[in-house]
Amino acid sequence: METLTVEIPETVRHALKRTPEEMARDMRLYSALMLFRQGKLSSGAAAALAGIPRVLFFDVCAEHDIPVSQITPEELTQELD
Repeated sequence: METLTVEIPETVRHALKRTPEEMARDMRLYSALMLFRQGKLSSGAAAALAGIPRVLFFDVCAEHDIPVSQITPEELTQELD
């Protein structure tokens, strides 16, 4: 895994009441969620970025109202026929 350094104003971390470790974990998770939502990462890659199992990543997506499938109801009907 590659290590990157991101500077975050200390006031932001304090306002969120997060330790540096918690802030780093949050940044990984929220980055993964956003990149997945935008279609830039697959669910597996996003889960790896977040550092959590894929099944748990789907649960987190649901908590944030992020759809895990881009298939429309019409496409699903066609697939089932």
